[in-house]
Amino acid sequence: MTDGSGPTPRVLVAGVGNVFLGDDGFGVEAVRRLAGRQLPEGVEAADIGVRGVHLAYRLLDGYDTLVLVDATERGGTPGTVYLLEAPAPGAVEPQAPALDGHRMGPDAVLSLLATLAAGTGGSPPRQVFVVGCEPETVEEGMGLSAPVAAAVDEAVDVILRLLDGGPADPGAAAAPSDRSRTTDREAPSCASS
Repeated sequence: MTDGSGPTPRVLVAGVGNVFLGDDGFGVEAVRRLAGRQLPEGVEAADIGVRGVHLAYRLLDGYDTLVLVDATERGGTPGTVYLLEAPAPGAVEPQAPALDGHRMGPDAVLSLLATLAAGTGGSPPRQVFVVGCEPETVEEGMGLSAPVAAAVDEAVDVILRLLDGGPADPGAAAAPSDRSRTTDREAPSCASS
């Protein structure tokens, strides 16, 4: 994510999700583990949880890149790790998103961010990625299901490779397994957080 010239870009890795809804706590757990690792200069890891409005305002502080980590329902096998890239900057139309702090998924946060940036003159991140994991269950209850818990370390590896500028595709440096891996380059479609 860096080319070695100029100031160090600021990157926020934000774990989002509700730890009281099973696998929806994936992003929070992945960022907790990531925070225990050596991160490149300029990178911050934050447990955002269900505070989507807080995240949108925080992003106005001048981050170049946002990496959202969240449970991501895409119809795959539970535990599948995904890497998605949001649309080009400015592609998310400013609008009045529903401000339900407990149900603001990444798509609603990005919409709110566009609205806030337009109203304040702030700048949203130039790049937005989502590192997601297919949940098994998002029913009430604490703790991740076995396949999602097993995918947390893989997601941390994907994030670290993305931050280093290496091949971040899920499974790029991992041994093959029976879980499918994918890299998408489209707008994030994530579970409600």
